[in-house]
Amino acid sequence: MEESIGITGVSGSGLLAQIHGTFGGGEVDIRTYSPLTLAYIGDAVFEVIVRTLIVEKGQRAANTLHRHTTRIVCAQTQAKLIDAVYDHLTEEEQDIYRRGKNTKLHSTAKNASLSDYRKATGFEALCGYLFLRDDTERILQLVRQAVEMAQIGL
Repeated sequence: MEESIGITGVSGSGLLAQIHGTFGGGEVDIRTYSPLTLAYIGDAVFEVIVRTLIVEKGQRAANTLHRHTTRIVCAQTQAKLIDAVYDHLTEEEQDIYRRGKNTKLHSTAKNASLSDYRKATGFEALCGYLFLRDDTERILQLVRQAVEMAQIGL
């Protein structure tokens, strides 16, 4: 039985469903999106999660918030996060991650090894895929588990 996976008409109550409820949009099968497209949106989703957690730790100067965020939203840390939870991903999630990790990259890592950069792209692709499925609960579960297992301080 093949499940139809689209990004509109989502019955959930997550951010994506709210975006579609407000702005509408056409039915799109996210399985047709390139891994880099998934990573593009996944990067933003992951950053919003991290920024939210950091801001809620208390009032600080914007440059301090930015430094703390960039320490976590970087290829090296994302590589550690995916390494920590990879064995806990479903088969489908592992496949999305591998597609992202193995895609042809059109840019180079500034401050990371190519291996870490590829892993980070796979991690972002997975976050993007889960977001476009309106599965915010799973994204948060994986990020929390990864942060705990990799012992990343937020």
